[in-house]
Amino acid sequence: MDDLLVLLFAAVALIGAVSAHLQRDRFDKLIAVGITFGGIAPFIAARGYLDVLIAVSLIVPVTTIIILLICGRDAHDA
Repeated sequence: MDDLLVLLFAAVALIGAVSAHLQRDRFDKLIAVGITFGGIAPFIAARGYLDVLIAVSLIVPVTTIIILLICGRDAHDA
């Protein structure tokens, strides 16, 4: 992979990780985790683990939606 792209994707992953650490709101943390995955996915593809990348690319958005629905629910709804 080109050195500039490696630095760019590493920066995206680090920005997402630092943002997830600094955020207080649960929704913002989930968005930051998605940004982190966006920075890590090219590294998985570059190593040749395309089957793992496909599985993770399908699992991460689905679990994020489910967790957002759970986090957004009030305690009085149950």
